Amino acid sequence: MQHAHIGIGISGGIAAYKIAGLVSALVQNGNTVDVLMTEAATRFVTPLTFSSLTARPVFDNQWAHIDGHEPQHIKIAQSLSLLLIAPCTMDMLAKLNHGRTDDPVSLVVSAIDREKTPVILAPSMNTVMMKQPATQRNIAMLKDDGFTVLDSEYGWQACRAVGEGRMPEQNVLFDVVKEALSTKNSLSC
Repeated sequence: MQHAHIGIGISGGIAAYKIAGLVSALVQNGNTVDVLMTEAATRFVTPLTFSSLTARPVFDNQWAHIDGHEPQHIKIAQSLSLLLIAPCTMDMLAKLNHGRTDDPVSLVVSAIDREKTPVILAPSMNTVMMKQPATQRNIAMLKDDGFTVLDSEYGWQACRAVGEGRMPEQNVLFDVVKEALSTKNSLSC
């Protein structure tokens, strides 16, 4: 998995704190990592955390140019080997399903050619939110559209609920990224 260009999209859920360890592990493995954050995500973990871990700017404002003057979302989308969105909240699932692009994460997704670049979603939300018919419809439709949607895990949640909706742990996400890149590389040979 070394030397891949991996995008990590973070939407606004408490599980965002788990992503710092994943980003660090990916960088330590020799990968270039670009972090994309919604405004809500920056309320849980600061962009400074991720720019420190990656030694790269964080794309957290779709109106700012972080590297040159070309459209940042297109430049980032074209450079990625893979994009993982974790946590992928109920709101982000709905945005992606309906083609809304009003934040840096969904904007980059809109510019990715998913036939060349896998996009993996790691849903994370309260168990009741996970069971909502709208959430289940969005997940099914996103799978039909070619997104890889990971199963959430069962367990204790920060909202004091117990059930489905926990984001997979860092080691699971690391293995998913590694496997997706391995599969992509074997298909392109």
